[in-house]
Amino acid sequence: MRLTGRLAAAPDDFIREEFLEPQFRHEVVNLLHWYVLIEKALLCEYRRLGVLSPRHVGRLGEALDGLTPEEVTAGAGAALSDIALAMETRVAEALPEPVPAWHVDRSRNDLQACAQLLYGREQVSEIAAMLGQLAEVTHERAAHDTTSPMPGYTHLQSAQIITPGFYLSAVAEHALRASSRLLATYDRINFSPLGAGPMAGQELAWDRDSLARAIGCAGPAPHALAAVASRDWLLDVSADIASAGVGFSRFLTDLMAWSSSAYGLVELPDELAGISAAMPQKKNYPLLERLRGRTGHLTAFYVDFATGQRNTPYSNMVEVSKEAGVHASTMFTAIRSVLAGFTLVVDKLRWRTDRMRAACEEDHFGGFSLANELTLRAQVPWRTAQVIAGRYVTAVLAEGDGRAGRSDPEALGSAAREAGFPLEDPGSYLTNSVDVDAQLRAKVSSGSTNPASVVELLAGQRVRLDELTAEWDARRGAVREAIAATDAALRLAAGGA
Repeated sequence: MRLTGRLAAAPDDFIREEFLEPQFRHEVVNLLHWYVLIEKALLCEYRRLGVLSPRHVGRLGEALDGLTPEEVTAGAGAALSDIALAMETRVAEALPEPVPAWHVDRSRNDLQACAQLLYGREQVSEIAAMLGQLAEVTHERAAHDTTSPMPGYTHLQSAQIITPGFYLSAVAEHALRASSRLLATYDRINFSPLGAGPMAGQELAWDRDSLARAIGCAGPAPHALAAVASRDWLLDVSADIASAGVGFSRFLTDLMAWSSSAYGLVELPDELAGISAAMPQKKNYPLLERLRGRTGHLTAFYVDFATGQRNTPYSNMVEVSKEAGVHASTMFTAIRSVLAGFTLVVDKLRWRTDRMRAACEEDHFGGFSLANELTLRAQVPWRTAQVIAGRYVTAVLAEGDGRAGRSDPEALGSAAREAGFPLEDPGSYLTNSVDVDAQLRAKVSSGSTNPASVVELLAGQRVRLDELTAEWDARRGAVREAIAATDAALRLAAGGA
């Protein structure tokens, strides 16, 4: 079957080897089943329009079902290494007689845009499932320890006392937010380009709403030009993925610091560790470095996609539809790697509760509580209370025993007198500020590190996780139902009903 009357020569070897064949291989592996679904939906429409007979619809449907990646690949050369043309050629060869009207009033532009969108939609759904798994594991680990005090840091300095459960619930929160954003993006992009044609629409009265339903979309993309010119879905998805990666990089940075010999607050089992070839005393964690490094690629992918589309004409362009998204599958692979690896890390993480408590007791984390006490009990103005608390900590540190967290009523009384606010019983103001467990109980606002607040927070996250899981299951179910309905409709159309 001749494919073109305009060109007399096949693509140059450079074009074929550098561009066409890599694209073809990617589409055969990742998009072929979506191309087949689209072709089936279009066959049903051809029958409704009266363009094809039931017999032709049945034979074409059988030929489409019989397509295999190997068969499509075998015809790549004769089809200019284009998957749509390769499918067309292979199906035509499988027919006992030609079907002249098949592919009438059709374009590869909306066909390709649609297949790419369905592939992206599938990837988003799989990534959401992995985010759900991460949230499940993190939520479970958080619930196991809401009471063990550990140091919390701001500006890399000792700040306030938190717990493993409190920290991990923040990881779960990030995963839930990432999943929620992806869900909104999924719903925003799930509109079918079919019927847009090359750019200006098609000349048969295609039922675009029916076509959209047949491939599991919420409806047709409303504007024909935007349907084939835009790849906004890739920008939206990659932006969500890049944003999620930024958050994961920050959590990984904490774990890298806390697992170092300088902190020693957490550790991973030997199977997740590495060694130094020269320093046998070391236990390294290259996994954390790998994962954090991989999150950087996620940001770069968004920039790559945006740069590839920027300043191009607003129409169907190979530069936008193919070259600008050439690393999309690599991005999807990278985020799956990050999510799988981070889930493994959270699941295997060991909190060194003895070291955490010792760090809390050795340093002074109670300055905030002390200032509150001075203001609320002794009516010391808040800013002056901050000065007194700061002078107190400085005095304790100057004594040189290395324990900033110990109680020293004399030092507090002296600092208060110097500020003009003598205290009757300075020691009573230090009870909470030097008791690490009291520091946890002192925080009573919702969402705080108080064990009761964390339990309440985790209960709310449980509800949200279940709701998100149900929403994603509904989206996946809708796609499965659409595929089954399209197969049933094709059988019906082939039967002449």
